[in-house]
Amino acid sequence: MEFKKNFRLGVASASTQIEGGRVNSNWNWFSDQNKIKDHSDVARANNHYELYDQDLRLMAQMGIKDYRFSIEWARIQPCENNFDSDALIHYRDMILEMKELNIHPILTFYHFSHPMWFEEKGAWTKKENIIYFLRFVSQCLDVFGDLVDEYITINEPNVYAVNGHLFGVWPPAKNSLTETIQVMSVLALAHIKAYELIHTIRKKRGYTNTTVSFAHHVRDFTAKTGCPLDKASAKIFQSLFQDKLTKAMFIGKFEFPLINYGKVKQGQYIDFIAINYYTRTAVKNFSEGFMDDCFKNDLGWEIFPQGLIAVATDLYTVLNLPIYITENGTCDNNDSFRNRYLYDHLKVITESNLPIERYYHWCFIDNFEWVEGESARFGLVHNDYKTQKRSIKQSGHFYSKIIKEKGISEETYDSFVKHQHYHK
Repeated sequence: MEFKKNFRLGVASASTQIEGGRVNSNWNWFSDQNKIKDHSDVARANNHYELYDQDLRLMAQMGIKDYRFSIEWARIQPCENNFDSDALIHYRDMILEMKELNIHPILTFYHFSHPMWFEEKGAWTKKENIIYFLRFVSQCLDVFGDLVDEYITINEPNVYAVNGHLFGVWPPAKNSLTETIQVMSVLALAHIKAYELIHTIRKKRGYTNTTVSFAHHVRDFTAKTGCPLDKASAKIFQSLFQDKLTKAMFIGKFEFPLINYGKVKQGQYIDFIAINYYTRTAVKNFSEGFMDDCFKNDLGWEIFPQGLIAVATDLYTVLNLPIYITENGTCDNNDSFRNRYLYDHLKVITESNLPIERYYHWCFIDNFEWVEGESARFGLVHNDYKTQKRSIKQSGHFYSKIIKEKGISEETYDSFVKHQHYHK
């Protein structure tokens, strides 16, 4: 397999999942309620806030030159009227180190985590609260906006809304369809406002190379049977979970049930398509599940590489823009099939005619996997949470090899992939 010219491979992470520490965020609050399945504490994670130098050097050692990361709003703005200059400088120093190590940063402003003072104001349920997010974005741009030219405003707005406000399995642990629609609508408007703000600020400062998007979690929805009702319900699920948001956040077209709170005019509100893809969802009798007898990862998610191209094709029909796979990876606690997973997903990308320019593996290092805690390992690097000792997995060595080779040679395939198989 030979990658397309200029195709780049990187890794992704999120601040809450790796940094550790007691910050007054919605996820620290949730963790303190003993809501994490394995009873681990988000305050431990990877202690990356202290160990970032070690982690970035390990990244560079592995030949990784592209890194998508997020910053912790609750650290930077612990109180409504207080920005922490030490935290801001910390992130500036971290980005400077990336640049010194020849690691290209793509910065995410919001990755599921916010300060509790923002939560107490109603967080994303109220359009009036968007101003607080924009102030946070502006302050960050003041301190390190000169170092970064690529931005993700918001990560997976649909996942945040559904898990936190519909199913109640994430903070703020609500169960309201009305609120879920409100939150999706507010997040869509927040992205559009942040998109405009980032471009305005950087343009005033003379930068002409700014690119902004949001990381869109998309699944390949399919009917589990040939039944017309299942086919219809699969389309409805896909429309409500992702297609409506696509139109709102890509081009400012708000369709029912989403609400155009900001009276946004239709236009273009992304500069590249950012896709987070993990699995296919099979719909039967208006309920979600997986296909029978399919290959699954250690969380029970179906492994379906072809779905990545199906969702990318759907999004590309809305706007013809360069495509970045901003997250793709798998829970493989024993690192027994991750090389196969990587190979199969990179193969469909390489064979596709779509302009897919980047692939960010989720994730660099095993981390705090939200409500799963420390029990679900997605990393190329193993973390011993008790000692915080890092060790490169076989899949990490495979990833380094294919970055260096700009493809996958027959020898590399035979060494790393050939003998790996999925389980059902």
